[in-house]
Amino acid sequence: MADVTPAKVHLMRCSFAGLALAVVFFRLLPLETNPRSWAPPDLILVLALAWSVRRPDYVPALLLAGTFVIMDFLFHRPPGLMALLVLIGCEFLKTRAQPHREATFLAEWLAAAVVIAAIVLANRFVLFVLAVEQAPFGLSIIEMLATVMAYPLAALFSQNLLGVRKLSPAEADALGARA
Repeated sequence: MADVTPAKVHLMRCSFAGLALAVVFFRLLPLETNPRSWAPPDLILVLALAWSVRRPDYVPALLLAGTFVIMDFLFHRPPGLMALLVLIGCEFLKTRAQPHREATFLAEWLAAAVVIAAIVLANRFVLFVLAVEQAPFGLSIIEMLATVMAYPLAALFSQNLLGVRKLSPAEADALGARA
């Protein structure tokens, strides 16, 4: 029996928003006063990508855009740029997710890595064209690589602790997905 109830979908959407809020809260805490020579992974980005591949109905476009616009304001980034890039990347992965065909995790990870790299490079390119001051290129590459390496952990966390698994054929039929 398919476990696709509207209440479960709304609960998981609220869970995504709550996780994003918790990650933002801990990133904004002033735990270190010295600047670091490395950048941590973007955990909300990897969660958004993992959920977009596995359960696109849990992360609708409006939730993704709203979450990342709020993060743009809180992290003093150009408002809407990262939100737009993440939204494009997640929607690209959603269109590639075929519920009836099982892809290997390596293929999923590779697709997510390509999207993460595209987001980082497009963000840097737009900021360069608009002459906005940026972090050093090496720091952006470190953050990108850390984010790519954090994807398996986010997928494992999402699947085992939160129950965000790929759609089964019955669930895909219940949602009206195409074959």
